Amino acid sequence: MGVALGELAALRRQGTPKGITSVCSAHPLVLRAALRHGAKTGRTVLIEATCNQVNHLGGYTGMQPADFARLVHELAVEEACPRELVVLGGDHLGPNPWREQPAEEAMAEAEAMVAAYIDAGFRKIHLDASMGCRGEPAALDDETTARRACRLAAVAEAHAAAAGGAMPVYVIGTEVPPPGGADHALTSIEPTDGVSASKTIEIHRRVFAEAGLSAAFERAIGLVVQPGVEFGNHNVIFYDRTKIAGLAQVLDAEPQFVFEAHSTDYQGTGSLAALVEDGFPILKVGPELTFVLREALYALDAIASDLVPDYGERPLMAAMEATMLHHPEHWCRHYHGAKEEERLLRHYSLSDRIRYYWATPEAEAAVGRLFAALKDRTVPLPLFWQHMSAAGRFADRPLDPEAVVIWRIAQVLAAYAAAGNR
Repeated sequence: MGVALGELAALRRQGTPKGITSVCSAHPLVLRAALRHGAKTGRTVLIEATCNQVNHLGGYTGMQPADFARLVHELAVEEACPRELVVLGGDHLGPNPWREQPAEEAMAEAEAMVAAYIDAGFRKIHLDASMGCRGEPAALDDETTARRACRLAAVAEAHAAAAGGAMPVYVIGTEVPPPGGADHALTSIEPTDGVSASKTIEIHRRVFAEAGLSAAFERAIGLVVQPGVEFGNHNVIFYDRTKIAGLAQVLDAEPQFVFEAHSTDYQGTGSLAALVEDGFPILKVGPELTFVLREALYALDAIASDLVPDYGERPLMAAMEATMLHHPEHWCRHYHGAKEEERLLRHYSLSDRIRYYWATPEAEAAVGRLFAALKDRTVPLPLFWQHMSAAGRFADRPLDPEAVVIWRIAQVLAAYAAAGNR
C-alpha cells in the first residue's frame, strides 16, 4: 500500500522507516513509467515539477502547473494507476528562475507561481527562497530565506483554503543543492552540520508564528539538508552514514520532521536504503531517470542503424547533437573543456542536460522516426547483446520500442522502491 507523506516521521520514530521516491521529471515516458510502476506495486507515486521546468509562465517545458497536472492525470488513467496514489509536488518553488531580477520583482513572480501550483492541485510544496537575487549574495542567510519562504507559504495557504480539500504540506531548508547536480568533478562533499539544521527549523518556526502561520508550519514535514551525496558531470559522491551523527540528533529533537534528500541519483539501492534508515525517506531523483531514457533511446538508435535499411547511421544521436549546438543555452554554462570533451558531455554527462531538449520538435520527430522504424520488427538477440545486453528479453518477437524505454526507466524506480521498503 502507498505510504502517506505525513506518516514518514512516525514510521521513523517507530523503527520501521519507509521511503518514498520523488520523481522529478516532466518527460512523458518517465511519468508513464512511474505511474505504471505505481499501478503494479500499489506504492505512492510522488511526482514533482521544478520551478524551471513548469511555472506560471511555462518554464522550459512550455507547461504551466495545470498543464503538467493534466498530463500526469491523463497518463494515470491510461496506466490504470489509482488517483489516490498520485501526489503532485512542486520542487524548488521560489524566485530561482527570476534571480537575475531585483528581489521584489523575483518574489512577485514566485508568488504567482506558487498560486498556480496550488490552484492546479499540487499539495507538496518545497519552499526554496535560499538563492540570492540581483545584487544579493548567492546564498542568503536563514532569516531572509525564512521570511521569503513564509511569504510564499501565505500565498499557498490562501489559495488552498479557497480551493477546499487538503491543505499543503511543506518542505523547508536553506542548505539546498542546485537543481540537476553539480557542474564539475567532485572529490568530497560535507553533510550539513546538525546545529545549522536545528537553527534553520527554529528560525522558520519563529518567522511563521510571527506571521500568524503556525498552523502551516505544523504541516512542514521535511527539511532539506545535505547528506553528503552529489553527482557531477563525471562522477558520484556516495553516501557515508558515518558523517551524519549530528543530523540524526536533529530528528530526535524535532519529531514532526524527516529529511528530504536531493541529488540521490546514481546512488544505488544500498546507499538509498541507508539514507532511508537514517532519516532521509524522501528520495529525489531526476537526471538518472532521463539518463537511462537517453541510454535506451541511443541503444535502439544503434540497433535500428544495424537492422533497418535506409534508417541511416545513428540519426537520433545526430539530431540531438544538431539541436544542442543550435540551442546551446541549456548546456553551454555547465560543460567546459575542448570541443571533444564538450561533445561527450552533451550526450553522456551524469547531469544529463540533454533532458532539456527531448521536447523540441526536432527531438520528437527523431524519436518518432526511431519508434516507427522498429515498431513490430523482430530484433535478433545478438543485436540486443551488442547494444543493450540487459534487454535481451525483448529479442526475437515483434518489438514495442517504447516498452523497452519504459522498462529501462522502471529498473531505476524498482531500485528506489526496494530501498524504501526494506
